[in-house]
Amino acid sequence: MNEPRENRCEKLDAQAMNWLAHQALAAPAGHWDELRGSTNTAAPSPQDPAQMSEAWQTFIQHLGSEGLDGLGLRMGNLQRQVRDNGITYNVYAAADQPQRPWSLDLFPLMVPEANWQQIEAGVLQRMQLLERIMADAYGPQKLVLDGHLPAALIQGHPAYLPAMHGVPPVGGRYLSLAAFDLARGPDGCWWLLSQRTQAPSGLGYLLENRLIVSRQFPKAFEGFPVQRLAETYRTLIDGLKARSPAGASAHIALLTPGPYNETYFEHAYLARYLGLSLVQGNDLTVRDEKLYLKTLQGLQPVHGLLRRVDDDWLDPLELRADSTLGVPGLLQAVRSGHVLVANTPGSGFLESNALLGFMPALARDLLGQELQLPAIPSWWCGEAAALQDVLPRIQGCVIKPTYPYHTDRHSFEPVLGHQLSRREQDEWAGRILRDPDAYTLQSWLPLSHQPTWQVQADGQPAIESRPVVLRVFAVADAQGGWQVLPGGLARLGTRAGIASMQRGGSSADVWVQAKAAETTTSPASAPISAAKAESSQPSASVLAQRQRLVTSRAAENLFWMGRYTERTENTLRLVRLSLEILNSENQNQPQLLNFITAMATRHGLVRPGVPAAAQAHRVFERSLIAGLWDNKLATSVGFNLRSVRLAASSVRERLSPEHWRLLEQAESRFFNSVASDNSQDTVEVQALLAETSQMLAALTGAQTDRMTRDDGWRLLSIGRHIERLEFLSSALSTAVQGGLIGEQAGFDAVLDLFDSTISFHAQYQQSRTPQALMDLLVTNPDNPRALGWVAHTLRSRLLRMGSLADGATVPLAAVVPRLVDLTPEALWPLDCTADAILASAKHPLPLHAALAECQSSARHVSDQLCGLFFTHSGDARFSFGA
Repeated sequence: MNEPRENRCEKLDAQAMNWLAHQALAAPAGHWDELRGSTNTAAPSPQDPAQMSEAWQTFIQHLGSEGLDGLGLRMGNLQRQVRDNGITYNVYAAADQPQRPWSLDLFPLMVPEANWQQIEAGVLQRMQLLERIMADAYGPQKLVLDGHLPAALIQGHPAYLPAMHGVPPVGGRYLSLAAFDLARGPDGCWWLLSQRTQAPSGLGYLLENRLIVSRQFPKAFEGFPVQRLAETYRTLIDGLKARSPAGASAHIALLTPGPYNETYFEHAYLARYLGLSLVQGNDLTVRDEKLYLKTLQGLQPVHGLLRRVDDDWLDPLELRADSTLGVPGLLQAVRSGHVLVANTPGSGFLESNALLGFMPALARDLLGQELQLPAIPSWWCGEAAALQDVLPRIQGCVIKPTYPYHTDRHSFEPVLGHQLSRREQDEWAGRILRDPDAYTLQSWLPLSHQPTWQVQADGQPAIESRPVVLRVFAVADAQGGWQVLPGGLARLGTRAGIASMQRGGSSADVWVQAKAAETTTSPASAPISAAKAESSQPSASVLAQRQRLVTSRAAENLFWMGRYTERTENTLRLVRLSLEILNSENQNQPQLLNFITAMATRHGLVRPGVPAAAQAHRVFERSLIAGLWDNKLATSVGFNLRSVRLAASSVRERLSPEHWRLLEQAESRFFNSVASDNSQDTVEVQALLAETSQMLAALTGAQTDRMTRDDGWRLLSIGRHIERLEFLSSALSTAVQGGLIGEQAGFDAVLDLFDSTISFHAQYQQSRTPQALMDLLVTNPDNPRALGWVAHTLRSRLLRMGSLADGATVPLAAVVPRLVDLTPEALWPLDCTADAILASAKHPLPLHAALAECQSSARHVSDQLCGLFFTHSGDARFSFGA
């Protein structure tokens, strides 16, 4: 039977009062409280459920019987999901520092339908206005000539680009994307704080926020209900293609500053979700005023750029000469109409807070309309009347730079006037009077407060309010209009005020209420692909476009990712073998000690000058262990492991979240383990090495089975097999020359280093003959650790890449020896014993020549591949000729 309505209402009222009672910190007096849906009084009553907003009552109603008690578990799940997805936001991350997880709160910011209609209409109107201002600024400039805008805010703005004046926008639109930062005032209305038009961030993070938070509250998500996001992303890509020179078949790329940028995760995530090529400046080149991507397949045209690089850095030929993030000649390609850049270079002046004060009059002049979305009152101090009006009221204002983010004009962090002493206010007034153009004053707006789930100092969870700013995005569609993303990125600050994400701020998902007739079956749809915009029978050009392009930079990073992964595995296994020998019953056998000394020295696992293991047993062991975490030792296990992650970070858009998480976990556990702090405990070190070896095995599986087998993957595989061929052939050569094969302990050590102990005992039982060893470790075509298998696989990968570089990899394949065609007896004759070989240096085994050929061919193939695809030292047509 259905529960009576009166009982349901009583339960809801009880739940609401319980929530209000748990609100340890409510919104300050005079601020709008999102939980209560009203401006907070000095002493809000937690006993009145009517003080809770309708949206929050709906949210609580769908939480189920666990209510508040289950929020701690949900928060733990949310934080684990953030870590598992590898979501990070870094303050210009250093290579040797761990990446900082993205900060996300448990509760969403809920926007009712009526509020959203006001926001949506206002944002669309402001997009039209910004487009008109941009068109005038780079066209007739009537707004300045007629006195509607001061020249200091247009031509005098450092972000204005005279080189783009008179250039019509590619596709007829200057702005393809813009972000608007909004805040709710004490009156309950939303106010515009600022706007971002160069390279606004947040589109990727808000999508991840949606996916994670909606999973924590699926019933509440459906019951609200919430508008979907995916359609707007598809609109963005369709609009870019429609306006680009190549139309629907256009190749669109996302330009990123690189993996050290604080929002690089978002760049990689968006590129993967939208189906775009993730490129850096040095991946691109301009030829004949057209933009091309350097790939293994040659120069590939790029018709559109969704950029995450600010204007100043886009073109070192015409803008900042010291920029390594841009593309020389890019502005000329834009002027020629051959490439669409979103947004058009030169839009940075629209971000000035000083413009907000002129917007109401501009809307009336340009659109014949009153603004539907009010902006916070702003005064540009460069106007004498505005300066005279606002300066006496500096205590109630926020002091902001007119030209933010520009080093050639005075820039500073916003200053709250009410937090300044009288003396400090006078000092700021003096600065403003000396250079009024550089300052803009805005009214201080008490920001609304959003409930958050916090853990207090005593460890008890509680609901605390935090100031919130909502970032809303608008994108240009294919029909010439704009569409507002039905959601956004909510940024949460400290109790004192809003904090940027760079300074420890947090974020929240944004739920926009959908109309009752709309369906919300899922929070987001599958990643966008070019095929969805095409017919069911795609053309040959579309099919060609689906082939994943491999940039020269990505190819190089994949190659070295493979090499460093294999190198880490090899050196790790060598250290484990050495420690086992040094702490076993064989620790006094000279051949074994000489072998591990020679191998550790050759591969740089101990520093020069360290006594050999046979001379100073424990000194060698301590040096071997200490070298594991030596970051300055370019051959240490730790250095190689970190190098895997660094190479992978440059191709992160190619890796699954699980793959990336494995990399981070392996590095983190290795460097943060107890063993690294107590390196004298050999048992702990051995346990750590065993755990790291297991994680590397999982990483190998991810590289082998979870990556698309294109030319980039083949280079990764080639890198691994080059490294394995050289390491194992040198190890076997050292072992044979050191006389290890004639002793059981030495024989077993070689098997262990080749990771073939189980295979040997299964096939040969206790028949420890040199020929059996040659069969398993050299000529075997089925053992992936055998030199013959490694060489055969390397040769097949090179042949498979024969379509690149005018077939230059085909003759390289011929250099790799065909060991599988040899017999064990041809390498080690039956009449040659191990002792005889060691005693007769005048008659070396045929094996030695084969092993030397393996090492030399591995080095030769590596050098030639670097010359063909990475260093571009040879003929240009091999690297990226059209």
